[in-house]
Parts: sequence; C-alpha cells; structure tokens
Amino acid sequence: MTMHNPAHPGEILKELVLTPLELSVTEASAHLGISRKTLSKIINAKGAITPEMAVRLEMVFEKPSADHWLKLQNAYDLWQTRQHQEKLHVSPFKINSQESASL
Repeated sequence: MTMHNPAHPGEILKELVLTPLELSVTEASAHLGISRKTLSKIINAKGAITPEMAVRLEMVFEKPSADHWLKLQNAYDLWQTRQHQEKLHVSPFKINSQESASL
C-alpha cells in the first residue's frame, strides 16, 4: 500500500526527534559526526537520508532503526518519482501470446 504524499524523512527527524529533545542543528550534527550544512539540507527536505546517515541516526538516537529511516526515504522518493512518471517516456512491453505461454 502506497502512501499519499509522504513527509520527507528530514521533516520527521526534525519534528519527532530533534524538537522533542530540544537539540539544535549544530548540536545534533556534532553528535552525528556530520556538518551542520548536511543536517540542515536533510531537515529542510533538500537532501536525502542515505544508508550511512540512517545508521548514524540509529547509533545516536537508537530509534527508529536505520531500516525505518530508509523505508521513509524510499517511500518519499518513490511517491515523488511517480508524480512525474510521464517524463520518463516509457511504455509497457507487449509480449505476444506465444511468448507468454513459454514463460
């Protein structure tokens, strides 16, 4: 089941992790071992949560898991791509009935 317009995981990070812990971008980025600019891009939906970043988040905050962060990012990316799929200029591959019988 796909989500309708899922939130960028950076927004979730900001609202559900950083804000409740009263962590500034500077403090959080120091704990994560990344630049303030990198974290700022993520929480402002200008950058993605990579597998490495997901592991860093898991190590620093323990929950949610790295898998969960990546699932959030994937859901967001897929929804965004589907909004512009007509720009991909592809069409379904049609196989004839003889070929499909051999599959």
